[in-house]
Amino acid sequence: MFGGQNMQQMMKQAKKMQKQMEDEQAAISKTDYVGHAPSDLVLATFNGDRELKDLQIKADIVDPEDVDGLADMVLVAVNDGLKQIEQDQQKRLGQFAPKGMF
Repeated sequence: MFGGQNMQQMMKQAKKMQKQMEDEQAAISKTDYVGHAPSDLVLATFNGDRELKDLQIKADIVDPEDVDGLADMVLVAVNDGLKQIEQDQQKRLGQFAPKGMF
């Protein structure tokens, strides 16, 4: 068969890469990512599936006169956590896909 051996090797390599990718995705899902607001006044903890697991707000930031400030700190922490997940995905899975896919 012409190229049969090469095709078999390519399929083996593809299966190996698929397994590695699945392992990396599982590792990402199990990882906790903590987003931080300035001075750690708000911490937002996500799992790798982008589910918010915990939100901690320090009493120092709670001011009934400045609810918008608290909301801003929560947004900063949440966005920081999501950014960390994105960066880790690119780092771990980027080797398996064309640039910009993850």
